[in-house]
Formats: sequence, structure tokens, C-alpha cells
Amino acid sequence: MYLSPDERTEKFIEKLPELVQILNLADAASGMAEIAEESTVVAGKWEFPLPSFTFGSKDPNAPVFIVVGGVHGLERIGSNLAAAFIKSMIESYAWDDAFRFVLDRCKICVYPLVNPAGMFFKYRSNMNGVDLMRNAPLDATEKAVKLVGGHRISPRLPWFRGMEGAGLEHEAETLLSFVRAHVARAPFAMIIDLHSGFGVKDRIWFPYAYSSRPFQWVGVAHALKHRLDRCLPNHVYLMEPQSKTYITHGDLWDYLTLEHEQRNSASPLLALTLEMGSWTWIRKNPRQIFSSLGIFNPVLPHRIQRTLRRHVTLLEFLMRATASWERWSDIQSSGTGLHSESALRLWYPGFTQANTQLVLT
Repeated sequence: MYLSPDERTEKFIEKLPELVQILNLADAASGMAEIAEESTVVAGKWEFPLPSFTFGSKDPNAPVFIVVGGVHGLERIGSNLAAAFIKSMIESYAWDDAFRFVLDRCKICVYPLVNPAGMFFKYRSNMNGVDLMRNAPLDATEKAVKLVGGHRISPRLPWFRGMEGAGLEHEAETLLSFVRAHVARAPFAMIIDLHSGFGVKDRIWFPYAYSSRPFQWVGVAHALKHRLDRCLPNHVYLMEPQSKTYITHGDLWDYLTLEHEQRNSASPLLALTLEMGSWTWIRKNPRQIFSSLGIFNPVLPHRIQRTLRRHVTLLEFLMRATASWERWSDIQSSGTGLHSESALRLWYPGFTQANTQLVLT
């Protein structure tokens, strides 16, 4: 299915070492995970595979934890972190009975490189100039940030959504199809999409980006924050709806969340985005601002190691939380419960109750 190790090195090692590492991990995970090539991306003479890893339970009714990286081609650290998480699972599989227990209880999926062509050619967008995280057919219900919030002016400008009516880009459609297949029958699903670039603080965002209204399972988000604060009291994350930072068009996770609420409203879907604050890396090493990759990624080896070490701990926590979701999520009737009320007070002070009657456009 995949290129031989020699072919990988020859083709990708200079411009896309992340893909080489991921394909090598696919070899190492053989026998303990289901490895699939979801599709390929063609860019001129180049063809890039889109690999996925599925560990754990084969029961379609098991809870699901999904890790996604590499949506934006300039944000290599997301794919690096996804690969580090895969490596940690491979090493743990050999000896860790507690990890085996988690695998028996839930399914763990990793989609580590959504936009390999963009990463290869050092584009934020894909090869059509489309920002995949602005590509969903979903318009903001409030005023979106100009340009940054998504636009249809030209693919020559960053944050281009794609032309009206053009549909999802191949990379976005392949990713959503992968996620839909795994969450369709799951009683609980958590996704974390690994990004970088905004601010000096690491943020955990959840829906919505297109609206400042609460989403259906905001109480579950608050319950997760409560457990995170209690179990990792020294963590560095600010957890909040993305709309608290800015409003955007076309967010893929908003689109998937609304779709899931309509199709499977009894089963929570918590789509998170880890936004690693790259301004800290720039502040400590100002010269890297002159590099397109330096704006979004740690450059010095010790900072890369520190970043991976910090965030793998978060991924492992979220993995265990998925396996034990019924113990902490405080699931009651939609829009009610102590955590829902606390979520509204913390994040939506203007709302008296969660509005769950949201319709996909």
C-alpha cells in the first residue's frame, strides 16, 4: 500500500519528513492497529497518501477518540504531535496493561496529515488555494472577521473558502468521511484537531466558530474542563468556544457538529481544536518570524521536544476521558444539568438556556 522505506526517503525526506515518519510508524504499528490509505492527493507529478491509524475496539458502538493533524500545510507541529502520540501508543502497547484496558473500552483513531501537498509546497492552503478549515458550506450567523474569517475573493489571498457552490475540497471531504464512519454509531465521540499560530497562550477551542450561541453539548465541554482542571491542575490551557476569539465562515467541525446533532442528537460529539500559541516561540526566538514555517512552529530542537512533551500528556488524558466518558460527562436531558448551567454562566453570560434547535444550512 505504501512506498518502500527507500522510496519514502528519496521522495519526501527533504520537503516532507513528517510523511516519512508517519509511514514508518504505519510499518511499526502493523499488527496492533488498522492502517488504511484513505485516499491520495495529486499535485502535478507528485502523489501523496492520506494514511490513517485505528487502534482499539472494533465494536462500532464503542466510544471514539480521534486525533487530526496537518490541516494547514504551514503548521507542521500538528502532524509532529500526532506522530508523537502514535509512537507513544505503539510503545505502550508492548507493556502497559492500563493502556490495553483503554483499548478494550474505546476506539482511538489518528488522521495525522490532512494536507500533505500544502505541507510539501509550504502553503497554508491546499493546492487549489483553499483553506480547508474555511471550506465547509456554512456561513457565519454574525459578522465574521474580515479575510481571516473566510472569504471568496480569490485563492491568491489566504483564508479563501473556495468558490460558491464548488463543494468540499478532496482533502476536506476525505477527512469528514473518515470521521463520519467512526462516529456514526458511537455513544460518545471526541475529536481534537491540532493547530498552531494564535497568541501566546495554548487554547482548547470547541464549537461554534460560526456563531456565539451555545452548542448542544456545551455541558459536556464544561464537564471535561472541570476534570481537566482537577486532574491536571497545572495545565496551561484556556478552554473556551472559538467564537470568544473570532467568528469564521466554513468551519469543518461546526459543520460536522451540526450534522451530527441532526442525525444522532442522543450521542455527544465534542469537536475540540488545540491551538498552540506560536507567538511564545517567536518571542523567545524573534528571528524565526522571517520564515513562513517559523511563524507557526517551534524551530529549535529543545522547543520542539518541550512542545511534544507538553501536549502528548493532554492527548493521553483525553484518550482516557473518552474511554470513561460516562463517569464524568454528567449526561442528562439535552441542555439541562449542573454543567450546562455552569457552562452558560462561564462562557455565555447573555444566554439563559442552551438553544439546541440549530439547523444546518
